[in-house]
Amino acid sequence: MKTLIIASQNAHKVAEYQQMLKGLDVEIKSLADFDQVPAIDENGATFSENAHIKAQAIASYFQLPVIADDSGLMVTALNNEPGVHSARYAGDHDDEANRQKVLDGLKDKMDRTAVFHTTIVALKPTGEELETVGEVPGQILPEKRGSEAFGYDCIFMPDGYDKSFGEMTKTEKDAISHRGRALEQLLQQFDEWW
Repeated sequence: MKTLIIASQNAHKVAEYQQMLKGLDVEIKSLADFDQVPAIDENGATFSENAHIKAQAIASYFQLPVIADDSGLMVTALNNEPGVHSARYAGDHDDEANRQKVLDGLKDKMDRTAVFHTTIVALKPTGEELETVGEVPGQILPEKRGSEAFGYDCIFMPDGYDKSFGEMTKTEKDAISHRGRALEQLLQQFDEWW
């Protein structure tokens, strides 16, 4: 069985990938499965650039196929911030502080539209690459809703739904998430790439 690395140590993200990729005949590993991983400076200006930076670093280091992504929340009234800075929008990697900064920035704004975005890059050490994008439009809620406190989930309500990502079950969210949509596209082309 061939090995595929998910270029992340984020347990939530890795679990989402493992669930969605479980039907493939591949051994899925995350960066948490390795004793040493290269330091990666995600200094790209776009989600695509950051996903490529991660994918190239990991594929080159381990000489194995890799899936890397960069995801974030883009809030219209905040000039599409936090964008590529979503994980550290308030400085440190602190989900609560990040959510609060978004809510504070929207206090006097009427437009609460936002988009969750994911760019996925699948890359082999030989350079064969596949890139997909997934987006979910929605609204930023005025306050947190739901017990799931991962990232911005409890303040984001996708269009067409009456509950936040944080109020959804994992299965409900995975079925419509930005990462799920990008991964769905990747899976349609996976056999050809693999």
